[in-house]
Amino acid sequence: MTDLVEGLLAGKHSALARVITKIENRSPGYREIISDLYRHTGHAEVVGVTGSPGAGKSTLVDKVAAAYRDRGLTVGVIAIDPSSPFSGGAVLGDRIRMASNAGDMDVFFRSMSARGSLGGLSTATTDAVTALDAFGKDVVIVETVGAGQNEVDIVRTADTVAVLVPPGSGDDVQMLKAGILEIGDVFVVNKADLDGADRTVQQLREMLQNSNSSRDAGHHGHREAAGGNTPDGSDASDERETWSPPIVETVANRGEGVESFIEALSDHGDFLDRTGKRERQARQRVAAEIRTLLREDVNGLIAGELDRHGGIEGYVDAVVARETDPYTVVDEVLEPLRACLDETRDA
Repeated sequence: MTDLVEGLLAGKHSALARVITKIENRSPGYREIISDLYRHTGHAEVVGVTGSPGAGKSTLVDKVAAAYRDRGLTVGVIAIDPSSPFSGGAVLGDRIRMASNAGDMDVFFRSMSARGSLGGLSTATTDAVTALDAFGKDVVIVETVGAGQNEVDIVRTADTVAVLVPPGSGDDVQMLKAGILEIGDVFVVNKADLDGADRTVQQLREMLQNSNSSRDAGHHGHREAAGGNTPDGSDASDERETWSPPIVETVANRGEGVESFIEALSDHGDFLDRTGKRERQARQRVAAEIRTLLREDVNGLIAGELDRHGGIEGYVDAVVARETDPYTVVDEVLEPLRACLDETRDA
């Protein structure tokens, strides 16, 4: 175990910051750090906050973190920012979003780059959550970029997902119809003091009722087909209790509705524990993470093999000249890898 890991587990914020930096930069040794930390995780409640730009996500997260602190809980916040097309780093960098918690060492805030990930979450986000969990944070909040329907990646990281909708914008509700409705465990109409808030709440309520008529809404609450088996092989027929996503109204900049929002998050956490869905959800998350890491590593092996053959451009020239074809190229590049696997299996 490195000094950095020991420092993090001992509660040193400087070590936590350095570990997350190594994770974000994919610096040498970060994988070993995650491996050492993993056995110390599994205790934090992970909350995802998503929604369209301008919905007030950062302001709400700020107030929620302060409310958790009032309850004596420690908080970690990962705010995903759009990535620069030039540097790959966060465009907004170290912007000040946690004004209510400035100077509070038990609220650890970190802005991370999306690095072009379609879902607005970088692949390093899961590892950063691992670091915060191992550090001992009671609650970890992941705030997404807010790019619309592509925010669905948050379901692979969070126990509970909150979707924010500002009032008075039919486009935002239409966006929900396009798909993001399915990932919300809790819906929040923020800026509820503005005109149109009542109409937005009503639209959301009607959409959720229509969704419930065909199946249970909320990505962590829906029930699998009756009599069928769940992805982990368990019998879904035993799962009778379902989750109906609540709609909470908040005015985050004044702290109004924040306690109700936290209660809704707590209710969903209790639902996950009571129904056993949290454990199944954790298994699905681990399986997804393993598959992601396998894809990343295999892509790296293939990139190395392509370089060994002189790069992809030579193959492209040959295919364009009709001297070969893409399938033959793939077989040629992968042949050494297949041979190694066969040799290992037969050994």
